[in-house]
Amino acid sequence: MPVMAAFREFPLTGSLISYGPNFHSIYRRVSTFVDKILKGTPPSEIPVEQPAKYELIINLKTAKALGVEVPATLLARADEVIE
Repeated sequence: MPVMAAFREFPLTGSLISYGPNFHSIYRRVSTFVDKILKGTPPSEIPVEQPAKYELIINLKTAKALGVEVPATLLARADEVIE
């Protein structure tokens, strides 16, 4: 069954495609918030942030097994292609 997920681990383990935030960059940003809170900034004064980077990962091995043809334009936009 073709699956689109939000986490990069899914296509690494066999799903077709994922598009979602880069959690490694989010975790790095968390440390700056923790630092501000530990230095006395009230959490209510820290602005909420949206993820800055999203990743598109395509698993071509799964696409081939499902008989799905992935357009070349989509492959060109992908951050990572698993073959």
